[in-house]
Amino acid sequence: MRYDMQFEGLIFDLDGTLADTMPAHYLAWREITQKHGLKFSEERFYSLGGVPTSRIFSILADEQGVSLDPGACAIEKEETFISYLSEVEPIQPVLDVVRENYDNVPMAVATGAMHWVMERILNQLDIHHYFTAFVSSEDTVRHKPFPDVFLEAARRLGVPAEKCCVYEDAQLGIEAGQAAGMHVVDVRDFHTPRRITAGA
Repeated sequence: MRYDMQFEGLIFDLDGTLADTMPAHYLAWREITQKHGLKFSEERFYSLGGVPTSRIFSILADEQGVSLDPGACAIEKEETFISYLSEVEPIQPVLDVVRENYDNVPMAVATGAMHWVMERILNQLDIHHYFTAFVSSEDTVRHKPFPDVFLEAARRLGVPAEKCCVYEDAQLGIEAGQAAGMHVVDVRDFHTPRRITAGA
């Protein structure tokens, strides 16, 4: 987990990478999808890691023939997630990397989360000050698995993409980091989030 001197910038996904938010996110998803008559299994939830909330609502609604406003549902879901925020903790091995490299290597957060939600999570964990650049779902048109979020983070850090290392926990995010030409560390190799659904 120690920083390799070949990298000039470190970029971190947020949910499931810096912050152990995935169980809380799924609780919020389950509450709001059930309210709107949608089915959304925990396995499907993890398979869509990195996809913006409104886009997931659009996908589910189209698949299941349900009429809804994806943007409004996304806000409803994120507000519900915030009610679970007190349960969220940092993912310690990743935070160790952040602290180890603070003041030595420029670091960014690059997430599919909305900006205001990203800010709430970072402040809840008291880790906002470690980072000098932030890219959220509003900052790019294309989202993971496209590389745009990571390329924008590298641009804001002022570091060439090939000199950046990405920490990610979702398959779509890993593909995005690879597509950006960056080295990718798969957080799933050393962290497994708690599952809400028995046997999932």
